[in-house]
Amino acid sequence: MTISIKTTKEIDKMRLAGKLAAEVLEMIEPYVTIGITTDELDQICHDYIVHTQQAIPAPLNYHGFPKSICTSVNHVICHGIPGQKKLKNGDIINIDITVIKDGYHGDTSKMFALGKPSIRAQRLIEISRECLLKGIECVKPGAALGEIGHAIERHASAHHFSVVHEYCGHGIGRAFHEEPQVLHYADKVSSPILEAGMTFTIEPMINVGKRHCKLNQKDGWTVTTKDRSLSSQWEHTLLVTEEGVEVLTRRGEEDDL
Repeated sequence: MTISIKTTKEIDKMRLAGKLAAEVLEMIEPYVTIGITTDELDQICHDYIVHTQQAIPAPLNYHGFPKSICTSVNHVICHGIPGQKKLKNGDIINIDITVIKDGYHGDTSKMFALGKPSIRAQRLIEISRECLLKGIECVKPGAALGEIGHAIERHASAHHFSVVHEYCGHGIGRAFHEEPQVLHYADKVSSPILEAGMTFTIEPMINVGKRHCKLNQKDGWTVTTKDRSLSSQWEHTLLVTEEGVEVLTRRGEEDDL
Protein backbone atom coordinates (compact mmCIF):
# COMPACT_ATOMS: atom_id res chain seq x y z
CA MET A 1 0.00 0.00 0.00
CA THR A 2 1.47 3.32 -1.12
CA ILE A 3 -0.10 6.29 0.62
CA SER A 4 0.57 9.69 -0.91
CA ILE A 5 2.09 12.36 1.36
CA LYS A 6 1.11 15.71 -0.09
CA THR A 7 3.59 18.53 -0.61
CA THR A 8 2.88 22.07 0.60
CA LYS A 9 1.86 23.04 -2.94
CA GLU A 10 -0.46 20.05 -3.22
CA ILE A 11 -2.01 20.83 0.17
CA ASP A 12 -2.81 24.36 -0.99
CA LYS A 13 -4.61 22.91 -4.01
CA MET A 14 -6.47 20.45 -1.79
CA ARG A 15 -7.57 23.32 0.45
CA LEU A 16 -9.01 25.15 -2.54
CA ALA A 17 -10.81 22.08 -3.90
CA GLY A 18 -12.20 21.33 -0.45
CA LYS A 19 -13.40 24.90 0.02
CA LEU A 20 -15.20 24.82 -3.32
CA ALA A 21 -16.91 21.50 -2.54
CA ALA A 22 -18.13 22.91 0.79
CA GLU A 23 -19.43 26.01 -0.98
CA VAL A 24 -21.56 23.88 -3.32
CA LEU A 25 -23.36 22.34 -0.33
CA GLU A 26 -23.89 25.81 1.15
CA MET A 27 -25.19 27.09 -2.18
CA ILE A 28 -27.65 24.24 -2.79
CA GLU A 29 -29.28 24.23 0.66
CA PRO A 30 -32.02 26.81 -0.12
CA TYR A 31 -33.06 24.74 -3.15
CA VAL A 32 -33.56 21.50 -1.18
CA THR A 33 -37.30 21.93 -0.82
CA ILE A 34 -40.45 19.83 -1.08
CA GLY A 35 -41.41 19.32 -4.75
CA ILE A 36 -38.00 19.79 -6.37
CA THR A 37 -36.56 16.86 -8.28
CA THR A 38 -33.11 15.45 -7.62
CA ASP A 39 -32.35 16.07 -11.30
CA GLU A 40 -33.03 19.79 -10.79
CA LEU A 41 -30.67 19.81 -7.81
CA ASP A 42 -28.04 18.13 -9.99
CA GLN A 43 -28.42 20.76 -12.72
CA ILE A 44 -28.12 23.65 -10.26
CA CYS A 45 -24.96 22.17 -8.75
CA HIS A 46 -23.50 21.36 -12.16
CA ASP A 47 -23.99 24.91 -13.41
CA TYR A 48 -22.53 26.39 -10.23
CA ILE A 49 -19.44 24.17 -10.30
CA VAL A 50 -18.76 24.64 -14.00
CA HIS A 51 -19.70 28.29 -14.54
CA THR A 52 -19.27 30.00 -11.17
CA GLN A 53 -16.40 28.00 -9.70
CA GLN A 54 -14.73 27.25 -13.06
CA ALA A 55 -14.21 23.72 -11.77
CA ILE A 56 -15.14 20.15 -12.75
CA PRO A 57 -17.84 17.95 -11.15
CA ALA A 58 -15.84 14.76 -10.53
CA PRO A 59 -18.72 12.23 -10.57
CA LEU A 60 -19.84 13.12 -14.11
CA ASN A 61 -18.74 10.26 -16.40
CA TYR A 62 -16.60 8.74 -13.61
CA HIS A 63 -16.67 5.05 -14.60
CA GLY A 64 -19.85 5.92 -16.45
CA PHE A 65 -21.74 7.70 -13.68
CA PRO A 66 -24.27 9.86 -15.56
CA LYS A 67 -24.66 12.89 -13.27
CA SER A 68 -22.60 15.59 -11.54
CA ILE A 69 -23.67 14.85 -7.95
CA CYS A 70 -25.03 11.90 -5.97
CA THR A 71 -28.46 12.21 -4.35
CA SER A 72 -29.33 9.40 -1.93
CA VAL A 73 -32.88 9.56 -0.57
CA ASN A 74 -34.27 7.70 2.47
CA HIS A 75 -33.21 4.02 2.18
CA VAL A 76 -30.55 4.77 -0.46
CA ILE A 77 -27.16 4.39 1.22
CA CYS A 78 -24.97 6.00 -1.43
CA HIS A 79 -24.43 6.67 -5.15
CA GLY A 80 -28.04 7.63 -5.82
CA ILE A 81 -28.46 8.91 -9.38
CA PRO A 82 -30.39 12.19 -9.72
CA GLY A 83 -33.65 11.76 -11.61
CA GLN A 84 -37.29 12.82 -11.84
CA LYS A 85 -38.13 11.83 -8.26
CA LYS A 86 -39.68 14.79 -6.42
CA LEU A 87 -38.70 15.29 -2.81
CA LYS A 88 -41.62 15.09 -0.40
CA ASN A 89 -42.39 15.98 3.19
CA GLY A 90 -40.49 13.72 5.58
CA ASP A 91 -37.78 12.68 3.12
CA ILE A 92 -34.14 12.70 4.11
CA ILE A 93 -31.48 13.11 1.44
CA ASN A 94 -27.71 12.96 1.25
CA ILE A 95 -26.12 15.24 -1.34
CA ASP A 96 -22.58 14.19 -2.20
CA ILE A 97 -20.31 16.71 -3.95
CA THR A 98 -16.86 16.17 -5.42
CA VAL A 99 -15.13 19.05 -7.18
CA ILE A 100 -11.91 19.00 -9.19
CA LYS A 101 -9.94 22.25 -9.25
CA ASP A 102 -6.43 22.56 -10.69
CA GLY A 103 -6.25 18.77 -10.84
CA TYR A 104 -7.11 18.08 -7.19
CA HIS A 105 -10.29 16.76 -5.58
CA GLY A 106 -12.48 17.97 -2.71
CA ASP A 107 -15.13 15.48 -1.58
CA THR A 108 -17.92 16.11 0.94
CA SER A 109 -21.56 15.27 1.67
CA LYS A 110 -24.35 16.43 3.93
CA MET A 111 -27.78 15.26 5.04
CA PHE A 112 -30.89 17.39 4.49
CA ALA A 113 -34.38 16.80 5.91
CA LEU A 114 -37.55 17.86 4.10
CA GLY A 115 -40.44 19.29 6.10
CA LYS A 116 -41.07 17.20 9.21
CA PRO A 117 -39.11 13.93 9.14
CA SER A 118 -39.84 11.25 11.72
CA ILE A 119 -38.17 11.43 15.11
CA ARG A 120 -36.26 8.27 14.14
CA ALA A 121 -35.00 9.92 10.94
CA GLN A 122 -33.91 13.04 12.80
CA ARG A 123 -32.09 10.91 15.36
CA LEU A 124 -30.36 8.94 12.61
CA ILE A 125 -29.14 12.16 10.99
CA GLU A 126 -27.79 13.45 14.31
CA ILE A 127 -26.05 10.24 15.32
CA SER A 128 -24.52 9.69 11.87
CA ARG A 129 -22.96 13.16 11.99
CA GLU A 130 -21.68 12.42 15.49
CA CYS A 131 -20.12 9.25 14.05
CA LEU A 132 -18.24 11.39 11.53
CA LEU A 133 -17.05 13.71 14.32
CA LYS A 134 -15.91 10.72 16.41
CA GLY A 135 -13.87 9.53 13.44
CA ILE A 136 -12.34 12.96 12.85
CA GLU A 137 -11.30 13.16 16.52
CA CYS A 138 -9.08 10.11 15.94
CA VAL A 139 -7.05 11.77 13.19
CA LYS A 140 -3.55 12.85 14.23
CA PRO A 141 0.04 11.87 13.45
CA GLY A 142 0.99 8.59 15.06
CA ALA A 143 -2.57 7.29 15.36
CA ALA A 144 -3.56 4.05 13.66
CA LEU A 145 -5.98 4.46 10.77
CA GLY A 146 -8.10 1.66 12.25
CA GLU A 147 -8.96 3.76 15.30
CA ILE A 148 -11.35 5.74 13.10
CA GLY A 149 -13.60 2.79 12.30
CA HIS A 150 -13.52 1.53 15.86
CA ALA A 151 -14.74 4.90 17.20
CA ILE A 152 -17.47 5.17 14.56
CA GLU A 153 -18.86 1.68 15.08
CA ARG A 154 -18.77 2.02 18.86
CA HIS A 155 -20.84 5.22 18.71
CA ALA A 156 -23.34 3.87 16.16
CA SER A 157 -23.83 0.63 18.10
CA ALA A 158 -24.34 2.50 21.37
CA HIS A 159 -27.38 4.14 19.75
CA HIS A 160 -28.62 0.87 18.19
CA PHE A 161 -27.73 1.79 14.63
CA SER A 162 -25.58 -0.23 12.22
CA VAL A 163 -22.57 0.66 10.04
CA VAL A 164 -22.35 -0.30 6.37
CA HIS A 165 -19.21 -2.38 5.74
CA GLU A 166 -19.12 -2.59 1.95
CA TYR A 167 -18.33 1.08 1.27
CA CYS A 168 -15.63 3.14 2.92
CA GLY A 169 -13.67 6.37 2.97
CA HIS A 170 -10.58 6.74 0.81
CA GLY A 171 -7.40 8.57 0.15
CA ILE A 172 -7.89 11.53 -2.16
CA GLY A 173 -5.80 14.06 -4.04
CA ARG A 174 -4.95 14.16 -7.71
CA ALA A 175 -7.02 10.97 -7.99
CA PHE A 176 -10.63 10.69 -6.81
CA HIS A 177 -9.85 7.46 -4.95
CA GLU A 178 -6.38 6.75 -3.60
CA GLU A 179 -4.95 4.59 -0.85
CA PRO A 180 -5.73 4.06 1.97
CA GLN A 181 -9.20 2.65 2.35
CA VAL A 182 -10.80 4.13 5.48
CA LEU A 183 -13.07 1.56 7.13
CA HIS A 184 -15.95 2.78 9.28
CA TYR A 185 -16.05 -0.31 11.47
CA ALA A 186 -13.64 -2.08 13.81
CA ASP A 187 -11.25 -4.40 12.01
CA LYS A 188 -8.55 -6.52 13.62
CA VAL A 189 -6.22 -6.29 10.62
CA SER A 190 -3.25 -4.01 11.31
CA SER A 191 -3.67 -0.58 9.76
CA PRO A 192 -1.28 2.18 8.60
CA ILE A 193 -0.03 4.83 11.00
CA LEU A 194 -1.16 8.33 10.11
CA GLU A 195 1.45 10.87 9.02
CA ALA A 196 1.28 14.61 8.40
CA GLY A 197 0.48 15.29 4.75
CA MET A 198 -1.98 12.43 4.30
CA THR A 199 -5.38 13.40 2.85
CA PHE A 200 -8.43 11.14 2.94
CA THR A 201 -12.17 11.11 3.46
CA ILE A 202 -14.25 9.80 6.33
CA GLU A 203 -17.83 9.12 5.23
CA PRO A 204 -19.71 6.70 7.51
CA MET A 205 -22.96 5.24 6.21
CA ILE A 206 -25.26 4.52 9.15
CA ASN A 207 -28.49 2.50 8.96
CA VAL A 208 -31.56 2.37 11.21
CA GLY A 209 -31.89 -1.36 10.52
CA LYS A 210 -29.28 -3.97 9.65
CA ARG A 211 -26.02 -3.04 7.95
CA HIS A 212 -26.56 -5.14 4.83
CA CYS A 213 -26.91 -3.46 1.46
CA LYS A 214 -27.98 -4.19 -2.10
CA LEU A 215 -26.64 -2.85 -5.40
CA ASN A 216 -29.17 -1.96 -8.09
CA GLN A 217 -28.33 -4.29 -10.97
CA LYS A 218 -30.14 -2.13 -13.53
CA ASP A 219 -28.19 1.09 -13.06
CA GLY A 220 -25.07 -0.44 -11.52
CA TRP A 221 -24.70 2.39 -9.00
CA THR A 222 -27.56 2.88 -6.54
CA VAL A 223 -26.91 1.16 -3.20
CA THR A 224 -29.87 0.63 -0.85
CA THR A 225 -30.39 -0.96 2.55
CA LYS A 226 -31.38 -4.59 2.09
CA ASP A 227 -34.18 -4.26 4.67
CA ARG A 228 -35.36 -0.90 3.23
CA SER A 229 -34.55 0.91 6.47
CA LEU A 230 -33.38 4.53 6.45
CA SER A 231 -29.71 5.34 5.92
CA SER A 232 -27.69 8.51 6.59
CA GLN A 233 -24.20 9.65 5.61
CA TRP A 234 -21.93 12.64 6.20
CA GLU A 235 -18.51 13.12 4.63
CA HIS A 236 -15.48 15.36 4.93
CA THR A 237 -12.07 15.50 3.26
CA LEU A 238 -9.32 15.68 5.90
CA LEU A 239 -5.65 16.60 6.08
CA VAL A 240 -3.40 15.11 8.74
CA THR A 241 -1.34 18.02 10.10
CA GLU A 242 1.66 18.12 12.44
CA GLU A 243 -0.71 19.13 15.25
CA GLY A 244 -3.71 16.93 14.41
CA VAL A 245 -6.28 17.37 11.66
CA GLU A 246 -7.61 20.03 9.31
CA VAL A 247 -11.09 19.61 7.82
CA LEU A 248 -10.60 20.77 4.24
CA THR A 249 -14.33 20.71 3.41
CA ARG A 250 -15.58 22.46 6.55
CA ARG A 251 -18.69 24.57 5.99
CA GLY A 252 -19.27 27.94 7.66
CA GLU A 253 -22.08 26.51 9.79
CA GLU A 254 -19.81 23.93 11.44
CA ASP A 255 -18.67 25.72 14.57
CA ASP A 256 -17.86 22.37 16.19
CA LEU A 257 -15.02 21.63 13.74
